[in-house]
Amino acid sequence: MKKLLFICLLITNLTYAQTGKEKILVTDMTKIKQVSNVTISPDGKRAIYALRTNESNETDKLDFDYRTHLWITDFQTVKPLTRGSESVGGASWSSDSKQIVFTRNVKKLSQIFIMPLDGGEALQLTDFKYSTSNPQWSPDGTKILFTVNVSFSELLKDTLLNPTKRLPSWSFEKAGFKSNDFLKTDKKIKANPDGNLDEIRAYLDKDIEDKKAKVFSRMNFQGESTTEPEMRFNLLFVIEPKEGAKPVQITKSFWSFNNAKWSADGKKIYAVCGRDSLQHPDREQNTAIVRMNPDGSELRQLVAEKGISYNNPTLSPDGKMMAFTMSKIEWLGFNQLYISNADGSNPTLINFDRASNNFEWSADSKYVYLAVNSNGAIPVYRLDIQTKKVERLSDFDSGISDFDVSKDRIVFSKTEVKNPSELYSADLMMKNTIKLSSHNDNFLKNKALSFPEKRTYANSKGQMVEYWIMKPSNLEAGKKYPLLLNIHGGPTAMWGPGEASMWHEFQYFCSQGYVVVYANPRGSGGYGKDFQFANYQDWGTGPTEDVLAAATDAANESWVDTSRQVITGGSYAGYLTAWIIAHDHRFKAAFAQRGVYDLTTFMGEGNAWRLVPNYFGGYPWESKTKDILERESPYTYVDKIKTPFLIKHGENDLRTGVIQSEMMYKSLKIMGKEVEYVRMPGATHELSRTGNVRQKIDRMLRIYEFFERYIGR
Repeated sequence: MKKLLFICLLITNLTYAQTGKEKILVTDMTKIKQVSNVTISPDGKRAIYALRTNESNETDKLDFDYRTHLWITDFQTVKPLTRGSESVGGASWSSDSKQIVFTRNVKKLSQIFIMPLDGGEALQLTDFKYSTSNPQWSPDGTKILFTVNVSFSELLKDTLLNPTKRLPSWSFEKAGFKSNDFLKTDKKIKANPDGNLDEIRAYLDKDIEDKKAKVFSRMNFQGESTTEPEMRFNLLFVIEPKEGAKPVQITKSFWSFNNAKWSADGKKIYAVCGRDSLQHPDREQNTAIVRMNPDGSELRQLVAEKGISYNNPTLSPDGKMMAFTMSKIEWLGFNQLYISNADGSNPTLINFDRASNNFEWSADSKYVYLAVNSNGAIPVYRLDIQTKKVERLSDFDSGISDFDVSKDRIVFSKTEVKNPSELYSADLMMKNTIKLSSHNDNFLKNKALSFPEKRTYANSKGQMVEYWIMKPSNLEAGKKYPLLLNIHGGPTAMWGPGEASMWHEFQYFCSQGYVVVYANPRGSGGYGKDFQFANYQDWGTGPTEDVLAAATDAANESWVDTSRQVITGGSYAGYLTAWIIAHDHRFKAAFAQRGVYDLTTFMGEGNAWRLVPNYFGGYPWESKTKDILERESPYTYVDKIKTPFLIKHGENDLRTGVIQSEMMYKSLKIMGKEVEYVRMPGATHELSRTGNVRQKIDRMLRIYEFFERYIGR
């Protein structure tokens, strides 16, 4: 490891008193309630938010179901709006602040409901054959805009969605066919395996329809949990908010429309779609901001450029301006904030070195508020439209996961060390904060929590790397504790005191008597473009230097037992865990989760395969790239691994794919190394965040149990 150049202890404001003595238990993860989707009423007097809970499964008492319901606040108290076994989502206010619109599952399809807030039952507005999402009330209150997601075959066959039976303008790329005419079906042809060629083709098509075969012609055929031969498209619809109204389809092409929003006067709809309608959707990575009339007519591109992805159009309340993001699709993406006129003219890049994607306009259209990853937190920033200056309004010790702005307040959900998620209100400078909810207070009141100490390290590139050290929650003087180095994935993720997804895991291991260390090495988000790109063609050596520097510094503390150090990480951090134990042998045990171990194999089996050309400069078959991929693959050094190793993967994880973990395990087993392999049936890459709760508990206990085998307690 390279020489540790500079370490300094930073004084933070994490000085909360913690008097509880009870340990955080593994099952406490089921008690955490998460606040999201905050939206203030147009009159500014109330706000709605979503609350996700874990509820006991009715048939399996060891398992839990996620439930999301809507709550409402008058900024004094909070109370639930919806109940029941079906989750809801997508809340939007009517312009008079008297009703809301949301979605709820009916017979396994998401339908639109409207609910009066002065009393009365919710009215089911749609009974559609497809699931609906993202309902938004028009500013004049006369229409609701929503999205419907349909498959390619549904779009071909459904005479309501595609009344003219048109075919896509782009090539389907079916091998052996120069045009899309093969997509035309003749219902008179009978399926016959012993018939002529047309009858054989009809038979093969029937096998696909009956799910006896999957045939792939597309490039992006891997979803999150299963292969997906068919493309899917987001179509836009509008409907009147009254009983018996019929949805009206306003986009009718083989093209997806995302991020759809009303203009301030309700006379236009803004959205994002592919730039080139003649390009196959899997190949078209350029996205454009478009505008159309509420009936879908006069569709035109406002902001579009080859090689650029434009997203997140957000219109100012006065209707004059638009905020949006831009990212180059080649190499490594980094969302930069732009301001333009509402028609896309006069685009101006904002000088703000943080990736942006979550912003709201002030009611007077003078400011844009942003909540962005920065320095281990998610603070709120404010852009002054006149001066183009950005100022930070909230701290680096918490995470603002969602927020909305009215003329006199900001209402937001916040994660901090002392509480994983609550609803708050503050003035427009994020001062005079008021805690509105207490969803997690009860289970936390007697808990012993560990508060992190923030430190920095100057790495060999001269970059400042931030990391945090968390002591055991009930530290005893004179006692030494094992050290756990926990690494984040991405590689552009970012951890810190404002990180919601790791709140319970960090606290659990501190309660089990571990010193927890985590860092944001080069390549992490939240520290600007240069820092995020600093691991280009260097996934292993450089980031290893940064995270091991944090572990080395923590190990110098008198309460750390340097002979009992362990390491874990997931996704890219599964990669880095394997890389580290092949190059450094200080750790008594290691646990790699849903990792990438051979970059060439990853190029084929993971739906995140574009990371290979983007980060390493080319493809495995190109001579300029072959040596780089071999050099940067942990599997290349599998024979150097001596550390006892636990490898885990979700059985249905197609973001990184399972073959590499099998290959790593099998190779270590052949060599007689201490290794164990865990596969989670049905689990995807999101296991530790939104996966099955019982499997999430299993995952955490397996980390703990495996480490305990080797640290000698």
